Amino acid sequence: MSKDLPPLNALRAFEAAARLQSVSQAAAELSVTHGAVSRQIRLLEDDLGVTLFSKEGRGIKLTDAGLRLRDAAGEAFERLRSTCGELRQQTVDAPFVLGCPGSLLARWFIPRLDRLYRDLPELRLQLSASEGELDPRKPGLDATLLYAELPWPADMQVFELAAERIGPVLSPYHPRCAELRSASPAALLDEALLYTASRPQAWPAWAKGNGLDANALRMGQGFEHLYFLLEAALAGLGVAIAPQQLVADDLKSGRLLAPWGFAETSARLALWVPARRLDRRAERLADWLRAELHGADGAVEG
Repeated sequence: MSKDLPPLNALRAFEAAARLQSVSQAAAELSVTHGAVSRQIRLLEDDLGVTLFSKEGRGIKLTDAGLRLRDAAGEAFERLRSTCGELRQQTVDAPFVLGCPGSLLARWFIPRLDRLYRDLPELRLQLSASEGELDPRKPGLDATLLYAELPWPADMQVFELAAERIGPVLSPYHPRCAELRSASPAALLDEALLYTASRPQAWPAWAKGNGLDANALRMGQGFEHLYFLLEAALAGLGVAIAPQQLVADDLKSGRLLAPWGFAETSARLALWVPARRLDRRAERLADWLRAELHGADGAVEG
């Protein structure tokens, strides 16, 4: 054990007793017993080989050695308190940086930002959009919102928010809208379907879930990003497939229709927080997101 410094607990007990000129008050400040402070002071005196306090009536008085150590310890602990306070304040004042896929950001998150700012003003949310592979461990991110499948990695605190539900959607401007909205899912086998290159399995999985032959599907125009896919669907260019949350507002306004409903997948929308950067603000954000997703306009069913 290094002898450069005496035990920290002993120094802390001494500093409190010397500053307050009372063992009892030091014990109360440190939330320990009178005897515990006395023992720590005796330990410190034994370690240094000097007497730090002397009796004075029913109280205590610092010796010359005690005065020297009080000044040094007081300055050191005050600097520590000041620095720790600054660090805590930086954490409170720092923005909470959230990574989020651009499509989810544009189609679900941004329309709710004003409400989030009102409900969680202390969050100071800063958004980082990406359409590529989202890495929750990316430096500079406090958390990441994304769809993913279990199992969750051990180095992440994952707040599950909602099950993913996907389904076909089309615009009232689609040339065959009137016919399709009252037809069975099999009617889509005659459609050139819109899709995203990032999720080619979405349509085959939907077909299988509806008892259709996935090989019979006709793939039409593909898009790199889901946002562009849904813009094409809104323009009436075809039938797209999308997560329910991302089209919730369009369905509510009637800009898109979902005649065949939505089916749950094995993925979950979740907030991922690296364990080493766990921030209590993440839990408050997760609670808010969960309430929004399951609220009146959150588009989570079942």
